[in-house]
Amino acid sequence: MTTTQAAPVRPASSAPVTARRRIRPGRLGVHAFLMAVSLAFLAPLLLAVYASLRPYDETSEHGYFSLPRHLSLDYYRQAFTDSGMTKYFVNTMIIAVPGVLVTLFLASFVAFALARLKMRGGLVLLMLFTAGNLLPQQVIVTPLYVVFNRIPLPYWMSDSMTMFDSYWAVVLVQIGFQLGFCVFVLANFMRTLPKEILEAAVVDGAGVWTQFWRITLPLCRPALAALGTLQFTWMYNDFLWALVFISDGDKLPVTSALNNLRGQFFTDYNLLAAGSVIVALPTLIVFLLLQRHFIAGLTLGAGKG
Repeated sequence: MTTTQAAPVRPASSAPVTARRRIRPGRLGVHAFLMAVSLAFLAPLLLAVYASLRPYDETSEHGYFSLPRHLSLDYYRQAFTDSGMTKYFVNTMIIAVPGVLVTLFLASFVAFALARLKMRGGLVLLMLFTAGNLLPQQVIVTPLYVVFNRIPLPYWMSDSMTMFDSYWAVVLVQIGFQLGFCVFVLANFMRTLPKEILEAAVVDGAGVWTQFWRITLPLCRPALAALGTLQFTWMYNDFLWALVFISDGDKLPVTSALNNLRGQFFTDYNLLAAGSVIVALPTLIVFLLLQRHFIAGLTLGAGKG
């Protein structure tokens, strides 16, 4: 007696189906709109870079939108040496670096107190900090000018023996105006941190300083990096307060160095474009260095329900 073993039944082979996402017209339109807006914002910068590489005689004869016949980096060397940018870069760093560090340091303290400590009137204080950002800066130019002329300082702090015509005035104003925005952002970010972390730290005997410095502040690194990038860009590009509170031309920030490239009767706009590109480089370098933390800070909470 022979038994025939039935062959195993194989499931019907299904051909691999490649699921192709169908591009919806709405998404395509959004991407096209974003690309158009990005190009619109980049167009002036790209045109400045393009003009800075061409001689002025060529652009004056054929126009800025013509094809190049000669490209060189001579204008960058000339712009850096003729305007004395090294001195102005140092002046800008003296204003921007302490301004950013002190602003973030003070804002983190206030934000921790408003978000983590049970303070009466904390919400009102946060609203006041937020409302301070709505005050136009030009409104208090004259009062601050009068006040800074009456605040005495020792000679080693200010050549003018007053707050006026010193870096202290510009740094103080920058901190005062940027502090409210940083407090608002950091306080809202700290409220999203898990409460269980601080509760466990309290159980282990951690004090308020330990909760702030060793637990909360490291968790706020993405938010601090994002704010640091924005604050450095704003303070670096600001020219109003330095123009109002500094009378000595040797103390002005780098944005004023571009004025040295303008002649009394003639202005080489290709040379001015090269100087503008040089001035914009530090903010671009800071963004590239902190890009990962900056993007992480902007996208925090995007995946939370």
